[in-house]
Amino acid sequence: MIDQYFLVLTTIDLFVLTFMCILTKLSETLNGKQKRGFFLAFVLIGAISILEVITILVDGAPMHLRWLNILSNYLGFGLSPAVPLCLVHVLDKKQSVRRGFKAAAACEAAYLLLLALTLTDGMVFSVSADNIYSRGEHFGIYVAAYFAALIYLTACTAITAGVFQNRSRVLIYPLIVFLAAETIIQIALPQLHVTWLCITLLSVLYFIYCSEMWNQLDALTGLLNQNSYLNRTAEMRRSGGMLVVFDVDDFKQVNDRYGHLKGDICLAEIAACIKRAYARHGYCYRTGGDEFCVLLRDGDKEHACAKEFVRRLDERRKELDFLPTVSFGSAALLSENVVTVKDRADHNMYRYKKERKAHRVSEDAGEE
Repeated sequence: MIDQYFLVLTTIDLFVLTFMCILTKLSETLNGKQKRGFFLAFVLIGAISILEVITILVDGAPMHLRWLNILSNYLGFGLSPAVPLCLVHVLDKKQSVRRGFKAAAACEAAYLLLLALTLTDGMVFSVSADNIYSRGEHFGIYVAAYFAALIYLTACTAITAGVFQNRSRVLIYPLIVFLAAETIIQIALPQLHVTWLCITLLSVLYFIYCSEMWNQLDALTGLLNQNSYLNRTAEMRRSGGMLVVFDVDDFKQVNDRYGHLKGDICLAEIAACIKRAYARHGYCYRTGGDEFCVLLRDGDKEHACAKEFVRRLDERRKELDFLPTVSFGSAALLSENVVTVKDRADHNMYRYKKERKAHRVSEDAGEE
C-alpha cells in the first residue's frame, strides 16, 4: 500500500514542476535553447516522479504488471543522470552545443544501453518472478552515473559563473552538497522516497540562480551590466580599490564606415580583451554604448593589467583592421562620492586620449 504522505508530496512536486514549465515558457529573458533545457529538465523530473509512484504501486502486484515494474525502474534509473545534463545545457546562452556536452550526452546514452543489457542478469536491479523489486549486486553503477552527472553540473556551473564574474558562484556548492547528502540518505533508507522532491527544489533554486547570474550581464559583451556596476561601487567605496574607465576612440566612425554589425563586433572584441586582462583582479562592466569600466580590488595591479590589455588589443587589431584603439584612465576609490571618482578617472582618460593623438600627429609630421 502506497504511503498517503508520499502521494501528497508527489502532488506538490508535480504542481511546482508544472508551474516552472509555464514560467519557463513565458520567460522573456531566456532564449530558445535555455527554455528547452529547463523545460526538459522539469518534464524529466516530473516523469521520473510519476515512474517512482508506478514502481511502488505495481511492486508485488499481479504478474501481468511485472513488465511495467521493470520498465518503470529502468526509465527511472536510466533517465536520472539526464536531469543534470539538461541543466548544463541551459548554462551557455549560445545556440551551439559544446563538444563537452556532446560527450556527456554520449555517456548518458552509453549508460542507458548498459542498464538495458543488465536487465536480464539483475546487476543494477531485478524484478523477481513474483514481481518484487530488489537492488542488484552492482547497484553502484547507477549511483556512480548519477553522482558523475552532479559533479559535471557543478563543474560546468562553477566555470561558467567564473567566466561571467558571478560573485554568488560559490552558492552552487551547498546546493549540490545538499542534494548529494539527501541522495545518500535515500540510498540508505529507500522507504523515504524524498529524492525527487529534493531534486525539484534544487531545479527551482537553480533556475533562480541562473536567472540572477544572467540578469547581471550585458547581452552583447558578456560583461557585467550597469546595474551591477552601480550596486558594486557602493561596496567598493568601503573596501577601497580603483576605478578604471575605457572609451573607444572614434567609435562613431566605425559604425558609419563599416556598419553597426561591425561596430558590435568591435565592442565584443574590446570587452573580451578587457575581461582577459582585468577579470582576475576585479570586475569588468559595460556601462553603456562604447563605455566600459573596471573596478579593481587592488590598485597595485593596474599597471600590469593595463599593459596586458594593450598587448591583447594590439594582437586583435592585427587580425581585425577595423578594430579601433581604446583610451583609458583611472582614479582611486576613496570615501568620496563615486561620481567624483568617475569624473577624475574620465579626466585622466581624456588626457591620455589627447596625449596619444598628439603623439600620432607628431609621428605623422616626422614621416613627412
